[in-house]
Amino acid sequence: MAQIKATTRKETGSRQVKKLRAKGLTPAILYGRGERPVQVTISEHDLELALQHGERLLEVDVDGAIQNALVKDVQYDTFGHFVQHVDLLRVSLTDRVEVDVRVVLRGTPKGLAVGGVLNQIAGDIKIECPVAAIPEEIRVMVTELGLDESLHLRDIQLPEGVVLLDDPDAVLCQCTEVAEEVVAPVEGEAEAEPEVIGAKTEEEEEAAE
Repeated sequence: MAQIKATTRKETGSRQVKKLRAKGLTPAILYGRGERPVQVTISEHDLELALQHGERLLEVDVDGAIQNALVKDVQYDTFGHFVQHVDLLRVSLTDRVEVDVRVVLRGTPKGLAVGGVLNQIAGDIKIECPVAAIPEEIRVMVTELGLDESLHLRDIQLPEGVVLLDDPDAVLCQCTEVAEEVVAPVEGEAEAEPEVIGAKTEEEEEAAE
């Protein structure tokens, strides 16, 4: 669990937020557990470092008061270059929470050897788990997946204490044949008629008359 320092703030509005970002600070809100929401600022560097390491649970030091918080929502700029705002939900280490976790496929399906291609349908799944045991990602081996076969969410082996909340019958991934490319005729271009071997041309027919 990453440790981050936060400072309460009173500034609101886009102009004030721009000033905060110019100082290397990211605006955030800390809420939940029946307490009033608190507007805070966090070091942009520390926050991005925690997010890059896949941290979901943070130990936030708000003006000297330590609180555990779950990264609930992260808002990026239009181009995804930097964090504009983050929502932090107060939690207890004994809480169970609902989160979305990325599913990573591992291995090479045996169906690829006979002309198949692997398609991942579900990139993330919603789970419920202890807040202190949120997995960074869930890995699924697909080496035994044959051509025209699928894996469903029910086939995922979840860590102990983790419960799947999505439809277990939903398709996770499938190995299918590569679709043949169909070349459409160019508009305005007439289709060529097949040549009949032995057929006479118009000139040959006129000469024979």
